[in-house]
Amino acid sequence: MNKTICELFAGVGGFRVGFEKSCEDWITVWANQWEPNKKTQHAFECYKTHFEEHSGINEYSNTDISKVPTDMIPEHSVLVGGFPCQDYSVASTGALGIHGKKGILWWEIERILKEKTPPFVLLENVDRLLKSPTSQRGRDFGIILACLNNLGYYVEWRVINAAEYGFQQRRRRTFIFAAHKSTNYYITGEKDVKSILQSEGFFSSTFNVSDFTEEEISHKEMNCLYPSDILDILDISNNFEFEFSNSGVCFDGRISTVKTTPNNLIKNPPLTLFNLLEKSVDERYYLSEEDFEKWHFMKGGKAIERTSKTGHKYTFREGALSFPDSIDKPARTMLTSEASKNRSTHVVADLTTKKLRLLTPIECEKINGFPADWTNTGMPHSFRYFCMGNALVVDIVTLLAKTLHNIIEKED
Repeated sequence: MNKTICELFAGVGGFRVGFEKSCEDWITVWANQWEPNKKTQHAFECYKTHFEEHSGINEYSNTDISKVPTDMIPEHSVLVGGFPCQDYSVASTGALGIHGKKGILWWEIERILKEKTPPFVLLENVDRLLKSPTSQRGRDFGIILACLNNLGYYVEWRVINAAEYGFQQRRRRTFIFAAHKSTNYYITGEKDVKSILQSEGFFSSTFNVSDFTEEEISHKEMNCLYPSDILDILDISNNFEFEFSNSGVCFDGRISTVKTTPNNLIKNPPLTLFNLLEKSVDERYYLSEEDFEKWHFMKGGKAIERTSKTGHKYTFREGALSFPDSIDKPARTMLTSEASKNRSTHVVADLTTKKLRLLTPIECEKINGFPADWTNTGMPHSFRYFCMGNALVVDIVTLLAKTLHNIIEKED
């Protein structure tokens, strides 16, 4: 089986950087990146700058994915992508069946999987995907699992905190892996569920977890349309609710999930901000003395009385954040607002001057595992931070790509 990749919602290429870092066998045959309402497509231009000579990028690579005919997408063995967390509910359309009311990008993934049927899928999303929406916990993830099940896929998932496995950012992300029933790997679903979640699954064989008991695993059968074994997406959208844990599998409509913890057998101590900071930075990154009071307020704990639109009085509370950030720990989760004066923005004591300053774009790239100056491709300075706030930790992808490489080797 060829080791070919189709990359959706590619951003500045985090998945591709991770895969190519793991092994030179991987070939990206097509990629799509399009940012709505943006006159200049900075992320796509960054991607093209680094990969144009080696890609199968064509005219559709910078087009709204919903406007790309599936017959224009090459065949591939792995579909990857980091899609947004949205509302994935559906509605009835009478004799025409159902359609997605929201979560448009997920339905584009489903459309491509239905037409291209790649053997393997690797997706990334925020950790709160497992609990959304708040009014019907677990519904959105249930819809995703049901869609993959109906397309003939066995599914595993894991919420991974990169720092817990030795990397430089406390970034928690939900990773979803699916194998089609046409693959040899698909029979893994017939194995003992505990062994899959403990050590023999896609994620557990890559990222070790501490032992747990059979009794700790929760199970749930998803409803099927009688007499078919196809899951009823509309019924799930209207009625499904379930407390998903951070690890799990879904096979033939049966969900098994358990809370796992890293087994703390990390060979090397985690990388810290100290390992990543530059020793000579431009003055533009230093905090001005006039802003100190504002920064102290934003970072500090607070209890503020507020009044809602209905006249109800309540107390808004926020806990204090370290100010400055400790450089002896991995970075906090980086957000798209990193370039602004914001409570979540990192502030560090410079290694040379000891003065307080912001992170540089290069430091943000290193926090996500990208090569230095990866986004220095002509995009605005602030947008470099935005891209890194949207990116994933490529070191996690590298390890997952190695596991997937071994799986595909056995397919032949």
